Amino acid sequence: MSSTAQIGVTGLAVMGRNLARNFARNGYTVAVHNRTAARTRDLVREFGGEGDFVPTESAEEFVAALERPRRLVVMVKAGAPTDAVIAEFAPLLDAGDMIIDGGNAHFADTRRREHELRERGIHFVGAGISGGEEGALNGPSIMPGGSAESYGTLGPMLERISAVAKDGRPCVVHVGPDGAGHFVKMVHNGIEYADMQLIGEAYQLLRDVGGYGPGEIADIFRAWNRGRLDSYLIEITADVLSHVDAATGRPFVDVVLDQAEQKGTGRWTVQSALDLGVPVSGIAEAVFARAVSGHSALREASRHLGGPTPRALGGDEAAAFADRVEQALYASKIVSYTQGFHQIAAASAEYGWDIDLGEVAAVWRGGCIIRAAFLDRITAAYDALPQLPSLLADKGFADEIAVAQDDWRAVVATAVTEGVPTPGFAAALAYYDSLRAPRLPAALTQGQRDYFGAHTYHRTDRDGVFHTLWGGDRTEVAG
Repeated sequence: MSSTAQIGVTGLAVMGRNLARNFARNGYTVAVHNRTAARTRDLVREFGGEGDFVPTESAEEFVAALERPRRLVVMVKAGAPTDAVIAEFAPLLDAGDMIIDGGNAHFADTRRREHELRERGIHFVGAGISGGEEGALNGPSIMPGGSAESYGTLGPMLERISAVAKDGRPCVVHVGPDGAGHFVKMVHNGIEYADMQLIGEAYQLLRDVGGYGPGEIADIFRAWNRGRLDSYLIEITADVLSHVDAATGRPFVDVVLDQAEQKGTGRWTVQSALDLGVPVSGIAEAVFARAVSGHSALREASRHLGGPTPRALGGDEAAAFADRVEQALYASKIVSYTQGFHQIAAASAEYGWDIDLGEVAAVWRGGCIIRAAFLDRITAAYDALPQLPSLLADKGFADEIAVAQDDWRAVVATAVTEGVPTPGFAAALAYYDSLRAPRLPAALTQGQRDYFGAHTYHRTDRDGVFHTLWGGDRTEVAG
């Protein structure tokens, strides 16, 4: 077989198939391969008219179809399946070739794989790809890691198939070495969890306290989507809430079991944040909220627990309450992104990745699930001050939260009074207040730790490390 394909895709489930079609639609000759050969044949039969595909049925045939340097995109499940594909194809490759993992791999696995393959002269690129099956086909946001050399030949191809922001900029950037790309994609998904949880809490408040029906809430979300909350998730939320179930004639949202599933990237984000010592309380609460929803036996056993029944406001009161919920949603959203970018910055420092946060915000402006209008402002904030310690240190965002916080506090207080769970709103507000507090109870915590474990403490009035002998005279000694 002649080496005519400029790129190859192995793993032709929905994402892999659509990514292969995207490359072909953009003028590239694409070698395609799947463990089950029938899926390869089906792709060419159904979509062969979209571009040039080279169907292959064996690993050897697939590799032989690729031009040098070979670019091989792996679109299979994370973990052991990815390792198995690498083990199958790596021995067939030469120095300078590259394997691109486009799945939701854990960044630590990507770091390991990149190191192992680098020793064999093979480039390994962990590329975070966001946008779901539609994005894979029509233009995703792409976050590749790996060597600068690999991006030199792969980058132009990714830029051609990626989404394009309103300013004409492709939504792809070389994030950094080894696992940087998959790390940023992981945090993207963590922010996605938080965003969806906050939107869900806004919906629940509008319904239980505001007294609105799903169709009316859809109209509220559509109005919000014309303002500062303009985003893909707000847009699709309105569509979901306005949908009527054909079988029952009831609102679609009322016939869906209220148990949210998850694939793991949200958990990975929280686990990584714990390792880095970075507070991502909003993302964590979103992950825990999904976990609570899935424990049906626990929830059923707790039906007897007492508490208030939310009252429906209605009329002008409901409209005013909806305005307050919009303020709370926007302020909490800012906090979620603040926490996510803080985590990326901390990992960049920990692993020596030198990630440009402004570039990250820029590639999230199109194609990805969390694309939103206000990412333009986040990009501008980091471009203006690359070492910005927090989005809340940006004057524009700080001023907006200053305006929103009275309504934000009122919404959280109302939720508590009415018994509506809003862990995302409450966690975001607690994070905000923790940052602005002149003193935190951590001083007492350190005193307790020193008392029972001689863990020492620092003082506010002089340098050094100290320990108190917690006996009768409580003598202070140098640490």
